[in-house]
Amino acid sequence: MAQRLHLVFGGDLVDPSKNRFKDVDNIDIIGIFPDYETAYGAWKSAAQKTVDNAHTRYFIAHLH
Repeated sequence: MAQRLHLVFGGDLVDPSKNRFKDVDNIDIIGIFPDYETAYGAWKSAAQKTVDNAHTRYFIAHLH
């Protein structure tokens, strides 16, 4: 079975109702993780640090 890596990244969005970044050169790359559970923990930690900013969002992308 192939390994499924997970990328956690985020940044400021143009509009909180859309998934378009204001500045793609300043996307915050949290890291690449070997499983979803580890990626989820990293995502949750990053998202909680920015909970008061509605324009900042973090995502988990499955790399497969």
